Amino acid sequence: MKTTIRIFILSFLLLSTVSFACRTCGCSAKSSKSKVESSTKTSDVTSKSKVKWVGEKVTGSHEGLIDIFDAYLEFNDDNKLVGGEVTINMNTINCTDLEGDAKNSIEGHLKSDDFFSVKKHPTSTLIIKKAKYLYNNNYEIVADLTIKGITNEIKFKTKLNDNIASADIVVDRTTFDIRYGSGSFFDNLGDKMIYDDFKLSVSLNY
Repeated sequence: MKTTIRIFILSFLLLSTVSFACRTCGCSAKSSKSKVESSTKTSDVTSKSKVKWVGEKVTGSHEGLIDIFDAYLEFNDDNKLVGGEVTINMNTINCTDLEGDAKNSIEGHLKSDDFFSVKKHPTSTLIIKKAKYLYNNNYEIVADLTIKGITNEIKFKTKLNDNIASADIVVDRTTFDIRYGSGSFFDNLGDKMIYDDFKLSVSLNY
């Protein structure tokens, strides 16, 4: 009986000591399996990168370029694309198919509150949330696109080749509260109607 009591007391003291030590060092009495997180590497996008835009209306189309303010891509240990972010400088909207007053007019209009409200929202961003590898360096991308402070999820495909990530993205401008000349919101526009979708051709050198 005395032996049993001694064993009980020793066991209690031992458990109390372990518990105190764990509280002091911040460890846990539970299994301490370490979590191995896969590392990622970041590649900055170079100045050779570009974004081309195309907007269409009933009577034709216009196109131009927009400068990238900042951008990077993220890759895992297997050199597979896993993330990234692109920030566009909306003040640099440039129309390349017009000249002179016509060029200045359309660029000013695109920067106005009828379209991108550049003074209020000088940048737009695209953040990659998911990159699913398909085949031959082709990926299916799920991303958040923010324009005029409004964020929408978009999906598109991109291909990586010779340190260039290229993608063609179709954007419905009305989902970003850009409704000027939209046949979806205004009637009897005739030949002044501007289609809701515009296209972005993105080429990121990294």
